[in-house]
Amino acid sequence: MEVVLLGTGSADGWPNPFCTCASCRTAAVRGEIRGQTAALVDDTILLDCGPEVPRAAVHAGRSLARVRHILFTHAHPDHVGPAALLFRAWVRRDEPLDVIGPAEALDLCRDWVGPDDPVNFVPVGAGDRIALGGYTIRVLEAAHTAVRDGDSVLYDITSPGGDRMLWATDTGPLPASTLDAVRNAAYGALFLEETFGTRTDLGAGHHDLTTFPRTLAALRESGAITAATDVVAVHLSHYNPPTTELAARLAPWGARVVADGATVTVGARTTTASPGIRRTLVLGGARAGKSTYAEALLAAHPRVTYLATGGVREGDREWAERIALHRARRPDGWTTVETTDAAAVLRGAQEPVLLDCLGTWLTGRLDHHGVWNGGDWSAVGADIADLLGAVRAVSVPVVAVSNEVGSGVVPPTPAGRRFRDLLGRVNSAVAAESESVVLVVAGVPTLLQMR
Repeated sequence: MEVVLLGTGSADGWPNPFCTCASCRTAAVRGEIRGQTAALVDDTILLDCGPEVPRAAVHAGRSLARVRHILFTHAHPDHVGPAALLFRAWVRRDEPLDVIGPAEALDLCRDWVGPDDPVNFVPVGAGDRIALGGYTIRVLEAAHTAVRDGDSVLYDITSPGGDRMLWATDTGPLPASTLDAVRNAAYGALFLEETFGTRTDLGAGHHDLTTFPRTLAALRESGAITAATDVVAVHLSHYNPPTTELAARLAPWGARVVADGATVTVGARTTTASPGIRRTLVLGGARAGKSTYAEALLAAHPRVTYLATGGVREGDREWAERIALHRARRPDGWTTVETTDAAAVLRGAQEPVLLDCLGTWLTGRLDHHGVWNGGDWSAVGADIADLLGAVRAVSVPVVAVSNEVGSGVVPPTPAGRRFRDLLGRVNSAVAAESESVVLVVAGVPTLLQMR
């Protein structure tokens, strides 16, 4: 099944022609112009058809003459451009055309069809199943509203050859009914909207960079997508960072971004995993955003072990508040393990692990061995060697967080300086065992190492 992305942008495209934000300026300078999201499947099915789509097809070198079915997801004007039906009538196409979608979307089109046009309007709603020229179409519920609740849908499409894809725009986090309906689908491709980017305050009718990976996690948990599913982000807006940064954000989640006009062959991809990146070290100063970034790297996994090494500090109210905030932002499928025996957890891990953080882990091991009261420093060295061995042998993705203390104020005490130096050596050793090392400063990640 061949899918041509005629557009990958949101209603106002990307860049918005009236906007001067950094994201829009960067896209314009780079010539990364995205029109309203739509797709052409095997030259015969048109998925959404906003006003820009006919011309986008010409730019992509595609004809719409063979289109026999137009599937609308909802009645918003960037998805329904009824003038396309008039354009078709002007060249006197005699082949039948099915126009399918929620009733509100079809109502926008009826006045654009002449009395003799061979156009068949087919209203559908969530739960319907229809057959179109050898294709099987399942209509699913979307978390999006155009005119009334329940008037937006998604499309599960199976080709005559058995290839299967999910067209999921526009929608916020998927309703339970949709997650149930797609269980074990093992799609060859998923086209999932990601409109709001870094904005998390604009409502639940679209995904942002927080909810997008969680939807992927839910779909992986249900078997709807697998390592072989080609996940493509669509309906992109200027609320997202520039494309290169967005691509880097999507890659750990097994998703990608493509240009308008790109062709996706459903079922052609064998894996979207990155087997070379098993261990990642995330460094940063206090409140730099390193933990938030590290959590995002694993957000698309349905199950994660959160290895919290900080422990409980009796009577420290501020510390308790920090811990509560960390716990509140973790997805429901994550399990928290509080221990300084990080090596044992890593050796027994059957799911991805987030170790947060090496600084508090080292503090805990120093306290455990009583080194500040004359304890055995060599025992701490043995703990470090044990941890490095576990990191080296781990068979699941691991993201370790640590403090970058060498760039701060020189500690005023010998004990503080010794801790700083030792943590620096631990960070260097873990970095040497990691395929990826990232430094986060002021919430901005910078890749230091990739191998």
